[in-house]
Amino acid sequence: MKLFVPGRLCLFGEHTDWAGHYRTMNADIKPGAAIVTGIEQGIYAEVEKSSIFELYSTADEIKNVWQDFSCRMDETELKRIAKSGSFFCYCAGVASYMLEWYKVGGVRIRITDMTLPMKSGLSSSAAICVLVARAFNQLYNLNLNTLGEMNIAYLGELRTSSRCGRLDQACAFGVKPNLMTFDGDEIEVRSLNVKKPLHWVFADLCAEKDTIKILSDLNKAYPFPNSDAERAEHEALGQLNLDIVDRAIKYMAAGDAESLGKLMTEAEAMFDEKIAPMSDALHSPKLHATLQDPNIQPLVWGGKGVGSHGDGSVQFLARDAESQQKVADYLNAHGMKAYTLTLKPVHTVRRAIVPVAGFGTRLYPATRVIKKDFFPIPCPDGMVRPVILILLEELIQSGIEEICLVLGSEEERQQYAEFFEHPLPDEHLRKLNPEAQEYENHILDIGKKLHYVYQREKRGFGHAVYQAAQFAGNEPVLLLLGDTLYRSDSNKPCALQMIEDYERYNRLMVSIHPIPLAEVSRYGILHGVWEDNDHTILNVNAMCEKPKASYAEEFLGVRNKKGDKEYYSVFGQYILTPEVFSQLHEDIMQKEIEGDHVTEIELTAALEAVRKRSGMVGVRLRGRMYDMGNPSSLAKATLEFPQP
Repeated sequence: MKLFVPGRLCLFGEHTDWAGHYRTMNADIKPGAAIVTGIEQGIYAEVEKSSIFELYSTADEIKNVWQDFSCRMDETELKRIAKSGSFFCYCAGVASYMLEWYKVGGVRIRITDMTLPMKSGLSSSAAICVLVARAFNQLYNLNLNTLGEMNIAYLGELRTSSRCGRLDQACAFGVKPNLMTFDGDEIEVRSLNVKKPLHWVFADLCAEKDTIKILSDLNKAYPFPNSDAERAEHEALGQLNLDIVDRAIKYMAAGDAESLGKLMTEAEAMFDEKIAPMSDALHSPKLHATLQDPNIQPLVWGGKGVGSHGDGSVQFLARDAESQQKVADYLNAHGMKAYTLTLKPVHTVRRAIVPVAGFGTRLYPATRVIKKDFFPIPCPDGMVRPVILILLEELIQSGIEEICLVLGSEEERQQYAEFFEHPLPDEHLRKLNPEAQEYENHILDIGKKLHYVYQREKRGFGHAVYQAAQFAGNEPVLLLLGDTLYRSDSNKPCALQMIEDYERYNRLMVSIHPIPLAEVSRYGILHGVWEDNDHTILNVNAMCEKPKASYAEEFLGVRNKKGDKEYYSVFGQYILTPEVFSQLHEDIMQKEIEGDHVTEIELTAALEAVRKRSGMVGVRLRGRMYDMGNPSSLAKATLEFPQP
């Protein structure tokens, strides 16, 4: 199994993780809040099960400091190594925790690349701890979510002589910005949106910094301040920080790089005024000289220190990509180790695919004369719409700009042309009331957003979806089933719920809903762990097509808030990443090479292949679905859909 864990960069809110923890002793302390992002540099590794705990490296970047390590999976021995201060103390600390609490076997970890610099304020120690926790979690199917991996990495590092902060392990969440809040013992993590590219440069100042003294001096003001200076520190790490973080989130969401850069400079000035006087170790001549360097100033919107501050690391928000490279080159030329980080906006979903090529066998003989996607459904506003029109209107209400329909033949195209492209004859139009006449224009407008492709061979659902690969381009695309209706239980259409969650997680996404255990053998069932307290986001770790009930009960149940098992199937909406179409292409080409022109190309197989490489998110939507290819579900929709 291949794993990657990045380093992390704290953009705003340093020190508030431990400060917020003191709320367990003093309720007047404000919660901590920090904006933290994974970076592009990190640790690449291959992991597998072993009878012992082993670490090897073939990474050129660390060959001069690396020595292979192995140890029995013995709790006492692992704890001893954790306290030794050796090169592998962090790894041993996490392994000892895993053994103590989960009774796991060993793992073999081979680091293949190490692009993350060590001892530079980018949490290389936290990254290796997360790597070890993730290796145990995935190899032994412990069903820990990302926050669980992060917490174990933190607890494992605490078993060493290090006193890491709670935000260091944010690297567990990957290369994207997150808001972390620290309220006593409680930690919450929320993904943040970035509207426009933000060009960061961060650098190791290659100077002296005494982190232990800084933390010791600053902690003296907690939990209860005893002087004006200590009260100023509480204010800076409390309400003032909350205000700065709130503004930073708004600037990132708006793509306002100039205001965000100025806020960085403002945050550094506040730190120097209210926090730096608390420790002699925060006298940072090289940091301040670098921040004020006249050669850098014209290239950046602002800058600030990193981590515990002192003369450790510096970060700048460059004005553009060209300026970003110039700043990095300048810092490198002056003896610092500089790196670039570009936070990119998530591609919002602008396109949708709707396969409608099926005949509708279960609705025969009606489907001899009308396609099932044109079956009439009464709606809450009193109109009677065909199924496909209801689907298309949901997509447009959700911000979709272009829609591709996958048809079975050119003959089917004629029915769509007549409905969406040909105006109603005047003799019929005159009989409609003014509101209905205006709605006729609305139908024609929808027709202008439609594209058509054809599945000329019936080679499975994945084959049908792949016909729209060129339409999808290199962007995420929403996929809806053409014979399924969705009825939202909130003020947002189900498709919009999906799109908004995609913008938070930026991964392959499927909608899910619970089904009875007795019905699992009819569906593809997904298993995973909840990523949020509301149990709406599932980090999928297994997919099983039509399992037996006994197998599902033992291996595929997902615990709800009451601790009971539930079983989740796909709800009928997906957001496909470009990687899915690449996988479908590979699957089709493989069948061509084998001379197999009969076997169906299934979407589920492609999704599972992508999930194993890049992960998958299941989203429990607030809504209901109706299978329009099923007579009983069609009858139910006819009764329920008109209800407001």
